Amino acid sequence: MEIREATDRDWPAVFPFFSAIIEAGETYAYPLGLASDEARTLWMEQPPGRTVVAVEGGAVLGSAKMGPNRPGRGAHIATGSFMVDPVAQGRGVGRALGRCLIEWARAEGYHGIQFNAVVETNRGAVHLWQSLGFEIMTTIPEAFDSMQHGLVGLHVMYLKL
Repeated sequence: MEIREATDRDWPAVFPFFSAIIEAGETYAYPLGLASDEARTLWMEQPPGRTVVAVEGGAVLGSAKMGPNRPGRGAHIATGSFMVDPVAQGRGVGRALGRCLIEWARAEGYHGIQFNAVVETNRGAVHLWQSLGFEIMTTIPEAFDSMQHGLVGLHVMYLKL
């Protein structure tokens, strides 16, 4: 599996799984029914951030975006968001994208990585991030409206670099 910078040519492969994940209503607070151009604006980062894709055999299996968590005086802490095509789940794509973020953030001189909103019922993601060294710093109760579980908490997770 190769992880590389995402290009405009990758978006037609990313948007179908981006849309499916958003419409499932279990992991992201993005609005439902986003058109491709609206979704692209949310996902495809501009410098100093970046967006990458995980590719194998010419197929885009997942994508991640990363950059400073906050502007200005908070810009020394990175953040990231991840999506794996449901047909590619369980193949290590999320772990590879997570490692990519950690390596990139270290190389760019960030002091840590903060995830602002990991849905507590997304057990696979919580386990993955913890296995990569992230800690749950706090949980905001009932901050996410899961289509399947109703109101659930959002974890704030952190990794010191």
